[in-house]
Amino acid sequence: MAKTTPQTKPCADGFCFLAGLFFGLFGFWSLTLFHYKRHFGFIPFSAKASDYGAEAPFLHSDPPHETFYDDPELSYFVEKPVNNWDQKRRVWLDLHPSFTAGSRDRVLLVTGSQPSVCKNPIGDHLLLRFFKNKVDYCRLHGHDIFYNDAYLHPKMDSYWAKLPIIRAAMLAHPEAEWIWWMDSDAVFTDMEFKVPLGRYKDHNFVVHGWPNMVYEDKNKSWTGLNAGVLLIRNCQWSMALIDVWASMGPLSPDFERWGQILTSVFKDKLFPVSDDQSSLIYLLFTNKEKWGDKTYLEGEYNLEGYWLALVGKYDTLTESYIKMERNEGVLKRRHAEKVNEWYDAKRETYLKGRERRPFVTHFTGCQ
Repeated sequence: MAKTTPQTKPCADGFCFLAGLFFGLFGFWSLTLFHYKRHFGFIPFSAKASDYGAEAPFLHSDPPHETFYDDPELSYFVEKPVNNWDQKRRVWLDLHPSFTAGSRDRVLLVTGSQPSVCKNPIGDHLLLRFFKNKVDYCRLHGHDIFYNDAYLHPKMDSYWAKLPIIRAAMLAHPEAEWIWWMDSDAVFTDMEFKVPLGRYKDHNFVVHGWPNMVYEDKNKSWTGLNAGVLLIRNCQWSMALIDVWASMGPLSPDFERWGQILTSVFKDKLFPVSDDQSSLIYLLFTNKEKWGDKTYLEGEYNLEGYWLALVGKYDTLTESYIKMERNEGVLKRRHAEKVNEWYDAKRETYLKGRERRPFVTHFTGCQ
């Protein structure tokens, strides 16, 4: 005799309908979430707070089309010129369209220190803290950052070391419109200030400086600008500037002669060696039409502020900011870091007519 199995009780019509509706909606929601999940991922430094509604750059594939990277003659070394860089970079960007959004304002901050240990026992510790300061600024403002602690050319050391690094960064990061060099001994002392990139739309190079000390013969000084902090546009003009600038440095067979020329031109120059700063000033005033007209000498804020002129103001400025925030309720309100940019803009309205914190304070080495 066959063994009987108990029959299952049929479900009520209403319950079956609700169960089917639930599972159907669940399936549709799952497929939708899977299809759009890329919108909910981590936002990298290079995506600003205002870009939340836009696609983040796609980093997980590289089209097979040929680019300048496939050229066997491509060299990252500073002594080998790069030609047609604007076209090569444009082709790369066309093949990587996810980098198009915000490309005109994309910044890569580049910094670094000497490969050897600092003579000051706490010098390397201070450099580490200065680097953390730069990382925090980049995180707040959506910039990428690169740190280098090696000489990319054995002869280009000391103050000349940055030129090979900047040039290599331009080639390695065609997605970046601006390369922002900061010496390792420079520190952000106003974390909220945003560099006004729109002001430089007609320029390719930005340094802190004074036009009368660069272009006027009677006031000409080798400290007419400071090359320790600079913004340089990622373009062919900048490639050419670096080529000419580097030709006045240790790679040149005329290096010693350049030192003599610069010492004769700048009466306040105390050492007879060709350095990057006085060489840059020499290029600007001897060929203003080519180099000077595309260079912006920034003096309205401290893109680079010398520490001796600034440290005495810190306590007074801190008290001024505390008083301002105490009197204005919107400024002392606690808020999430992601909306900090909105509060920064609010603070700007109250800072009008007041002396503000120096944007960058520049010290003199790890010693």
